[in-house]
This record gives sequence, structure tokens and C-alpha cells, in this order.
Amino acid sequence: MNPSTSQFLRSRIGKVCVAIVGTTAAEMIEKATAVVKETPFLEFRLDYLEKPALALPKFKQFFADNTAAIAIATCRRAANDGKFAGAVAAEVEILSKAAGVGFHILDLEIESAESLKKGELQKLREAGAALLVSHHDFQSTKDLDKVFTRIEAFQPDFVKIVPTAKTLSDNVTLIRFLEKMSDHTNIVGIAMGDAGIISRVLGLRAGGAFTFAAANLTEATGPGQIDARTLIDTYRIDHIDAATKVYGVAGNPVKSSLSPVMLNTAFRRETVNAVYLALQTTKLPDLLKLVHEIPLQGLSVTMPFKQEIMAHLEKTDPLSTKIGACNTILRAPDGKLYGFNTDVAGIVGPLEKRLSLRGAKVLVLGAGGAARAAVFGLRDKGSEVFILNRTPETAQKLARQAGAKTIKKDALAKTNFDVIVNATSVGMAGQKAAPLLEAKDMNARLVFDLVYNPLETPLLRLARQKNIPIITGVEMFVQQGARQFEIWTGKPAPEEEMLRVVLHALKQQAEAAVVPAPAEKPKAKAKTK
Repeated sequence: MNPSTSQFLRSRIGKVCVAIVGTTAAEMIEKATAVVKETPFLEFRLDYLEKPALALPKFKQFFADNTAAIAIATCRRAANDGKFAGAVAAEVEILSKAAGVGFHILDLEIESAESLKKGELQKLREAGAALLVSHHDFQSTKDLDKVFTRIEAFQPDFVKIVPTAKTLSDNVTLIRFLEKMSDHTNIVGIAMGDAGIISRVLGLRAGGAFTFAAANLTEATGPGQIDARTLIDTYRIDHIDAATKVYGVAGNPVKSSLSPVMLNTAFRRETVNAVYLALQTTKLPDLLKLVHEIPLQGLSVTMPFKQEIMAHLEKTDPLSTKIGACNTILRAPDGKLYGFNTDVAGIVGPLEKRLSLRGAKVLVLGAGGAARAAVFGLRDKGSEVFILNRTPETAQKLARQAGAKTIKKDALAKTNFDVIVNATSVGMAGQKAAPLLEAKDMNARLVFDLVYNPLETPLLRLARQKNIPIITGVEMFVQQGARQFEIWTGKPAPEEEMLRVVLHALKQQAEAAVVPAPAEKPKAKAKTK
């Protein structure tokens, strides 16, 4: 393809390329037809088809019917973690024919390119489509300059480099590489894995030509790939620019956190140029490197960092200092980090709407970061607080610090409380811990579960069965998030809108969970992208 044609193609492609998979051409075309009007840049994974060469003529009509579509043909070999079992020559033959039926870009993995003779590569170039040479590393993020040199030797129209982010810092490596290569306008860089979400959202800002997305949540073609709807609606990838401030929720696990949908909605509603990401990590130094390098303007801190992060902050508000745990960080213009605790407001606020806390008898389950916020916040309001925790020593230490009491499980059945607050992760989606309380232990006027996903936890179900009024964790979740938004932006939080999107997301998840799963297919090799 000559340079002018390549430039013309570059001017037509969008920022998001949607990967289309399926076992037949008809299935792929049906899926592509559903997304092409809104997102006309598509990648067809021809290696998912049993006989790609025979299926190709069927795509010709699709391109005739959808003249705005720009499509990449990918037929990745099994040797390079694709699904195509044929030899390199067969892969090249399929890609050449793909150009003939209307595909605009041909994706050839570097391993295949390096095994071709010059004449075979020339044949592919003469097929009439742009050449994209790609490299995937499913283990780590290594020397990206070295990878680029390997690919550049083939003078492709597009360069695609896809490492795996094992840490948050790996995103920094990739983003710095993209920034350095910003003169090379046709480079694509994405990091796979749960930790790689930063690169998928911020890679374009750093100079990436485009990014990849799944057609829907269940059809990711690589670890950590986001669906197109989330990338466009939640992360507003089309609006991210050099002035966009970056925030995130940090902890482990945060993959299923609804903080991104809640706070990105708030930013959009209040026209704040910001994006909020899920930052999955197990190591605090990894997180702090990211905060300073990207840089991040603010953080929501969750398990297991609420207490550990305190030592790295310039200053904290009196509540955080007293509690010894912080869930909100603001990065000042000088780069220093300031800590706040909005968990307390998220717990105390919903309770105060329903009863007077002065003199109220409250049972708090747990002794971690959220429990510390509950205990100190309630004691501050004059409540009599009792702590029950699986590890009695931790409960006793917290009780001494806050002026509270501990209680043993066998004393619960004969004790009445005004409120029971669950501040453990028991009942959280994906957690398999045994329940802390039985029906006989639930003697209270009100039950408050800080777990917000699922909407109805086992504890809340038990309370309903006993006709005890409840407060769901969603109320606490939205309250603490609203206070974070206000600390970061100085604007009043759109609480109603935040609550609406969280409830909607939880209902969608609950509905998806009850849909019968399709019969399991034999496991394929690792997916790509």
C-alpha cells in the first residue's frame, strides 16, 4: 500500500476497534452489523472460523452494505496464541484473499512475518490492504524498543505492540514508550491483564493510534479487554485529552468495583474533564509509583491499603488520623498526597436519617479499615459500640483505641442492639466466607450491611426474614463516593444520578447471574489482544 493510501486510511479509522468473534461467517456478520453503525472500525478474528478461506466471500456483501466500515483481518496462528491451526503459508493466503473481498488492514504477527521469504511478504503487500505487524507477550512487559525494532524492519503501515501488565507500573513503561514514539502516528500499544486497564484507556492520549474493545462483556479476545460500550460510555474515551485528570480506585480485588461507573457518571454529569479507573494491585509501592508517574489526581483506597497508605501521606484529616485508616487521597499541585476518610460519613449519614445515635447500642462486625471507620464514627456520635471479629485480639485492640467493647458470639443470642453493622467482606460477590451471624443472633431494630454487591446479601436476607428494617450497602457506597467527588472537584455531587447508575448496574449483574450459562465448549488456547 502506498503512503498516501495509508494516510487516507489513518484519517478514516476511529479510536476504538471492536473485535468480532464467532464460529461462522454469518454469526460474525450478524454481530458486526449490530455495532458497525455506531463503531465502524472492526477487527474480524478469522482464526475463530473452522475454514476461514471458504468463509471469506461472505464478507464481501457486508462491506458492500456497510461502506463506512473499516476492517482488520486477523488469522492468528495457534503457535502465536491464536486459533488457526494452519501453516504460515496458509495464513498469508487467507490474509491475501481477505484483502480481495474488502478488508482494509491485514494483521500479521511478528513471528509469522519473520518466517516468511521476501517474495511471500511482498505478495501480501500487493494484495491491496494495509499491513499491520503485531507482537504479543502473554507473560510480561519487557524491552518495547527492541520489539519495535523487530517490527519496523518490515516497514508495516501499522505497528501493534501488546505486552502484559503484571503490575500497575508496567502501564507507565508502555505509556512512556508511546509518548516517545509519538512521531510514529500509526503505532498501537495496549497492555493485557487486569492491571492493564490504564493503558487501554490512556494509551490514546499517550500517542496510540487506536485501541481494541470487545463487542460485549462475554467476548473479550484477550485478558483485560473492555467491551466497547464501557470504553465509550463509562470511560468516555473519545473525550480524553492532555487536560483530562486521572483518578482511580486502588486495591485488591477491584475488578468488579462499581466505583468507575459511579464516579465517571458524576464527572460526566457535572462536566468535569476527568476519568476514573480500576487499579488492581497487591503492592503499595507499585500503586505509589503510578500515582506520581501518570500522575493521578486522586484515589479511592480500598482493601488492603486503607491503613498501610497512611505512612505515605503528607497530612490527613483529623478523622483519618484518629481512625488510623484513610479511603480518599487528594494529590496537591505540589505532588504531595493528602488523606481523608469518607467512610465515616457513608456509615453515620444513613444511620442518622433513621435514628438518634447518641446512646444507641450498636454491634459492629469486623475490625478492618471499614470497621474502624464505623466504630470511631459511631463512638464520636455517642453510641455504645460492641465489636465482634473472627480474630479477638484485633477487636480488643480496636475497642481499646476507640473506647468501645468487644463481645463474644455466644453472647449475641441474649443481647439486644439498636443497630447491627456488617463491616466485613462476608457476603460480597465472589467471597465464600461463612456467615458471621445466625437468625438467633439477630436481635436488632435495624441491620446495615456495608457490602453493596450483591444488592441483597445473606445478612440482609436474614434480616428481612425476621422483619428487621435494613440499610443496603449501596447507600453507604454512594454517600462515601459523593464525598470523594466533592473533595476532588469542589462541586456538589450528583448523588441521585450516582445512586441510579449503581442500582442499574447491580440489577443488570443480578439478571445476568440468573441467565442459564451455555453448554461449556472445549477450552481453547490463550486468547489474544
